[in-house]
Amino acid sequence: MKSFRTYLIASFVLVFLLSSCMEEQNFDQYEDLRLRPTYEASILYIEAPESAIDAVSSTTFFSRDFNFDAFSESVFAERVRSGVITYEVENTTNREFDPIFVEFLDETENVLYTESFYVPPAPTAVLQREITFGPGGENIDIIRNTSSFRVSATVGADSSTSDLSDPKITLKSSGKFTVALK
Repeated sequence: MKSFRTYLIASFVLVFLLSSCMEEQNFDQYEDLRLRPTYEASILYIEAPESAIDAVSSTTFFSRDFNFDAFSESVFAERVRSGVITYEVENTTNREFDPIFVEFLDETENVLYTESFYVPPAPTAVLQREITFGPGGENIDIIRNTSSFRVSATVGADSSTSDLSDPKITLKSSGKFTVALK
């Protein structure tokens, strides 16, 4: 009789434990999952010393195309949702730059977007500019279709030498992009 009572109590405890720990499983959670990491990377870095700028005889001292297929790769282009490109321009020369152009080009070298900068001679603060792409900003398709950049710079007529050590013009850009993984 004692073993029957033990068996009965153990059975009730087991049924109670199994029924109390059961929860309805929701296998549709994957559909509700939203993965949107943000990636940040450097895009352009251009530096020219004042001596190189003074050595050029024309007013357009710099013009160059930079291949940048990272934006047009399908793994990025199909999933990018928004982004911000940040520019920093620092001028420690006695030269004025008007303008500096950064052009976004597609595969056939059509201009998709242009950013221009006026940079006065030194001493000046570092020029910073952020351009938003996606909701509330420029069309995100500009980023999706960019395959290269063209950077060109025109200098003013002045050609005096700066008294700062290592005078140069520097253009940096970086991007921060939100990408949908699912």
